[in-house]
Amino acid sequence: MNQNNPCPLHYTMNLIGTKWKPLVLFHLLEGAARSGVLQKRVSGISNKMFTQTVRELEKDGLIYREVFPVVPPKVEYKLSERGQSLELILRHLDHWGLQDSDN
Repeated sequence: MNQNNPCPLHYTMNLIGTKWKPLVLFHLLEGAARSGVLQKRVSGISNKMFTQTVRELEKDGLIYREVFPVVPPKVEYKLSERGQSLELILRHLDHWGLQDSDN
């Protein structure tokens, strides 16, 4: 946490608080996924936003990106240990959305 903003929620929201980051992380709870498969799971995300989102998540240490030396190139993403620590939060958000959408 930085000293300019000691609020833990602010810190967390800076890491995962965009429209797409929680969705990418949530879909990686199922396990590692190839780039194209993961992008299809995140309905509505553009190529540009997908690339930007996974780069930010990788930079923040929440996911790993593995490139396999094959032709055509194969890229796979998976949660890091730090990313896995968000599982309970992500599952609670999913459950809340399911419950609230019934109203």
